[in-house]
Amino acid sequence: MSNNRGRGLQANVLGTFDTVVMAVAGSAPAYSLAATTAVLVGAVGLASPAALLYCAIPMLGIALAFSYLSRIDVNAGASYSWVGRTLHPFLGFISGWALVISATIFMVAGSLPAGSMTLALFDAKLADNTALSTVVGALWFLVMLGVVLGGARLTVRAQLLMSGVELGILALFAVLAVLHTPSARAFDWSWLGFSHFDGIGGFASGALLAAFYYWGWDVTSNLSEETRNSRRTTGLAGLIGVGIVFLLFEVFTIAVNVILTSKQIEENDANVLAVLGEEIWPGWGGKLLVVSVMLSTIATLETTLIQVTRSLFAMGRDRTMPSALGRVHRTWNTPWVAIVVVGAVALAMFIASNALGSVGEILSDAISAIGLQIAVYYGLAGLAVVVAYRKMLLKSAANFVFGGLWPLFGALFMFWIFVESLGQLSGAAIAIGLGGLAVGLVPMFWYWRQGSDYYRPAKLDATRAVEAEYVPDGAGVPSRPHEGLPTDF
Repeated sequence: MSNNRGRGLQANVLGTFDTVVMAVAGSAPAYSLAATTAVLVGAVGLASPAALLYCAIPMLGIALAFSYLSRIDVNAGASYSWVGRTLHPFLGFISGWALVISATIFMVAGSLPAGSMTLALFDAKLADNTALSTVVGALWFLVMLGVVLGGARLTVRAQLLMSGVELGILALFAVLAVLHTPSARAFDWSWLGFSHFDGIGGFASGALLAAFYYWGWDVTSNLSEETRNSRRTTGLAGLIGVGIVFLLFEVFTIAVNVILTSKQIEENDANVLAVLGEEIWPGWGGKLLVVSVMLSTIATLETTLIQVTRSLFAMGRDRTMPSALGRVHRTWNTPWVAIVVVGAVALAMFIASNALGSVGEILSDAISAIGLQIAVYYGLAGLAVVVAYRKMLLKSAANFVFGGLWPLFGALFMFWIFVESLGQLSGAAIAIGLGGLAVGLVPMFWYWRQGSDYYRPAKLDATRAVEAEYVPDGAGVPSRPHEGLPTDF
């Protein structure tokens, strides 16, 4: 029955706490705040906390979709497998491809800040040196590549260290921000309402930015084959992860609006967190928050590497991409071919983008284009859960709301963001976003003609899949690893 050749990934390596840490690290709270807060405030002003709040609601719907789907299909490809087995294999492949393209672009975009933030700790002027930042960023990327290659246990240990320090610093400054008395303006509850948005267009632009603050928590689903009791754990960790980062995003966005003046925010667009730290705790504050941003950036490079390599591993295993990508290292139990290929491609793109000015400009459009690709695979997963659970939705109120209505709302919101953003992004960003998806049609049709079993799937139906009973983390009962495509029990 199995089409899985050779070894699989190492089962039962990660526990609940590990996966929650990975979910939070995937959303990269400090990096997201540093990179996007000034842009969000610039786009919607005092409505920025509201944009994050109203985006968290549909995002939780998508997290619920991932939670319900992971209960009935354990697969490192996550939405690639689920969408393929519910809606259509072509849509499933495009869903997986959207993640691969967006994650690869993000790794290229995230390496430069990792380099410049590291240099900023020693000398603020060095951070502006693009060549030096490129070298240091590339070194960090190679270190993370080595860690991910070394196996899931090593990956989680490195993540616990980096994210532990990052979250500790953020929690400290969240408390200090609340206690801070001098302020540029007083907090007003209307900041969480709709009154500060400039019409529906203003709300859309805020929602578009806010949605991609959250992106990355779904790394837990790509790790499902390596997680203990994964049918329960991966979805739960994703939901907890979204909740934690939502609270951090709200506290810091409100703090920026309260403590900093509009001029300070505008003049320090990429450095707004360090300026906030300096205001709250002169002398040490700025440096500590720079450390948290640096660790967050490096940590999210690691989780993004996991997402893209596990997705390619699933595709190689199903022979919808070159089957070599499905090979697992004998010692480390990691998809080493996929890791090496992704590392080489991302590194080449990273060096090229910083060596050639024009490519660098294309890259800034590419970062905007990531949004289109994320909206596609999140939206499709939201629809997939409704189809998979369609016969069970009316059996209980919980099924109807959490397995149907809320994920469907999340999916429609993602598709709305997709359509709205087409009118706001530059031509280059749209070309990269949609062009990146279109490139995936080549391997899709090629391997479909080759007769991959993925294109003749066993349909995913929640009524036929027996949910695994809850097993405590320490009980040592192994979760059943992936055995080819039909993973219904």
